[in-house]
Amino acid sequence: MATMLSNIMKNLGRKAATRLYPFEKRELPTTTRGHLDIEIDKCIFCGACQKRCPTNAINVTRDPKTWAVNHYACIVCGYCVEVCPKDCLLLRNEHLPQP
Repeated sequence: MATMLSNIMKNLGRKAATRLYPFEKRELPTTTRGHLDIEIDKCIFCGACQKRCPTNAINVTRDPKTWAVNHYACIVCGYCVEVCPKDCLLLRNEHLPQP
């Protein structure tokens, strides 16, 4: 019982070990891999990103000109960003909000 009381007294004077999450957000490192984003107006719908994606998370169709990514399948490796001829794909270091 005495050891518990001594721990309580020591911790009353210390700073909190955790963050108050909704009010204090954590700063993410610059190397954080967050999510894949596209500048659709630059895209020529060549399909190079779809061919290079190791998890087949990207779907590009030329005729109706659509581009889609399955964010749950994407492993954020960056191969699609490297192969894009128009540099319209970007890896952002923030995370997408959960639906």
